[in-house]
Amino acid sequence: MEELATLFEANRPQLRSVAYRMLGSVSEADDAVQEAWLRLSRNQERIENLGGWLTTVVARISLDMLRSRRGRREEPLGVHVPEPIVGDGPEQQALIADSVGLALLVVLETLEPAERLAFVLHDMFAVPFDQIAPIVDRTPAAARQLASRARRRVRGAVPEPDADLTEQRAVVDAFLAAARDGDFAALVAVLDPGVVIRVDRGTLSRELRGAEAVARQALTFARLAPLAQPVLVNGAPGFMVADAEQVISVAGFTVARGRITEIDLLADPARLRSIEFS
Repeated sequence: MEELATLFEANRPQLRSVAYRMLGSVSEADDAVQEAWLRLSRNQERIENLGGWLTTVVARISLDMLRSRRGRREEPLGVHVPEPIVGDGPEQQALIADSVGLALLVVLETLEPAERLAFVLHDMFAVPFDQIAPIVDRTPAAARQLASRARRRVRGAVPEPDADLTEQRAVVDAFLAAARDGDFAALVAVLDPGVVIRVDRGTLSRELRGAEAVARQALTFARLAPLAQPVLVNGAPGFMVADAEQVISVAGFTVARGRITEIDLLADPARLRSIEFS
């Protein structure tokens, strides 16, 4: 059992990565990984490829969790910002390898659960379709089609961020400075004309599009701007607003072609309490 636990721990980083991409929540990802351990500890059959077996199990658990989550919704869910990864510690870096930004996770939230699983496993973890097919109860050809549909939606909706993090940070800092100064023109200057901002406050959430609309929204942030501190959010420049008692909000930015194209701001107190900050 001790040897099995050691082997499981060696696979934990990848399992958490799979589950986070499937669920968009670190806490739910950890629940899925823990359930995989329980199933492994109860398993009586010989496992030839432990990593592949565990990846399949975590994928199945995550798929069931996604379907259950959707089944509980009586009303269509409004703006929902996935749980951000804040900081650059080893665990955070492992979770967001391959630039899994909030903008990508937002698009993944719009996919059907089976599409999301096929795309995540194949395109992000190179799992062959003949292994994906039984998980989604499809043929390999049908699993390939699921991933293809998801890929088209992702490619058309997620902008390619600028490669230089220093330049990205300069753009985000300029946004913060303009918000702090109440400078509407300076805000518009750093925003892409088609910029979108998603503000998730739990029950009071909204999405706005267009540079002028987003700039007006940012001006309402002026009183909190002095409390903002730079952090990495899913590996990209962002900021966290906190006072002496609590974290008030976390914002992730997508910067493409030198301008901000997407802002994802989480300000739901209940969800913020579950985030680990490094």
